[in-house]
Amino acid sequence: MTFPQIATLTVLGLVVVALASSRVRADVAALAGAGALAALGVASVEDLQRSFASPALVALASLFVLAEALDRTGVMGLMVRTASKLVSRLGAASAPIIIAFCGALSGFLNNTPLVILAAPIVQDAAHKLGWSPKKLLIPLSYASILGGACTLIGTSTNLLVDDMARRSGLPHFTLFEITPVGVWVAAAGGLYLLFVAPRLLPAEDGVAELPKASEKRPLRVLPGLFATAVFAFVLGAAAGGLPIAIVSFTGAVVLLLARIIKPEEAYAGLRPQVLLMIAGMLVVGSALDKTGLARTATDAVATFTQPIGPIAALAAVYVATLILTELMSNAAVAVLMTPLAIGLAQNLGVDPRPFVVAVMMSASAAFATPFGYQTNAIVHHIGNYSYFDFVRVGLPLNLVTAVAGLIAIPRFFPF
Repeated sequence: MTFPQIATLTVLGLVVVALASSRVRADVAALAGAGALAALGVASVEDLQRSFASPALVALASLFVLAEALDRTGVMGLMVRTASKLVSRLGAASAPIIIAFCGALSGFLNNTPLVILAAPIVQDAAHKLGWSPKKLLIPLSYASILGGACTLIGTSTNLLVDDMARRSGLPHFTLFEITPVGVWVAAAGGLYLLFVAPRLLPAEDGVAELPKASEKRPLRVLPGLFATAVFAFVLGAAAGGLPIAIVSFTGAVVLLLARIIKPEEAYAGLRPQVLLMIAGMLVVGSALDKTGLARTATDAVATFTQPIGPIAALAAVYVATLILTELMSNAAVAVLMTPLAIGLAQNLGVDPRPFVVAVMMSASAAFATPFGYQTNAIVHHIGNYSYFDFVRVGLPLNLVTAVAGLIAIPRFFPF
């Protein structure tokens, strides 16, 4: 092995250990890895510039600002509170409807604030229905994850995988291109959450007290309408084929110029720890490709999978990504697995796009631990769940969504 390969492998190993241990913040670990590669001469200034100016980062930061505007103007809270009115009208049927509604919204809005807003509504609904909130809070988080995987902008992971795919020369994914697969997976997961998960979740109470939904931000009608119109324009333009980074950035700037959201509020919604972690991991990911390690790994995997066909290779990519996602950040896994998945497909002589979609779906399918996805961590605290609660409910959901994904991906993205 060459020195750049040894250095990259060493840095990657240290970053993975740091991410899996949870003792070091994900953004610090990723930036430290990027800095080490730059200091060792593996990553150039141009590599750093490409990573920190990635279209995925521009799009994600802009979408964070758009979501913050919808939250600050009270639009997001209004949507979730409207769903809470179903409790008195529909009784027991209202709980799955509210959870499904939040899942659907997660395809277009950041699911972290959605879960924070919806958690007290779900808790209140459980009390009115005489249920334990523990029966509903984990399904709320899982539904938001499943919904986020249904569009290109529903989760930062999808945007990041799309960016990595474009760097490898593939055409970009459109806003709703992955939606058929995402909906198929979400439907399978939704049936599991509706009929199986409640039997596996604890029935005792003991959740943290949360403010009532009526104490969310009040609706500011005209600013809210303007923010909604801008967001609708961004979605329409992106669905029409315009670059998501450009239209979302334009939308964020329009909101700032119209004073719908103040600059300090926009900065508060940027979530720099997420953006910097992604930027750092992009540097590490590019080093894997630059040094030839990605090609070496895909050649090795292809040796074992080629005799049994692309379906087996697709399953190997899906399962490997799924396992890694439970151990470390889903964005970090997306950066590492996307070039490997593309290289494996090219080695097998098949279309790489189904393999890229497999990474998108499996990198978001973090159900078996409370720390694999941010919304899991939120409900873990609110619901006072044990670690094993997530394992007991999430591990079967991992299997259900994996089977659904491996059936749907070749159907909508043929080899």
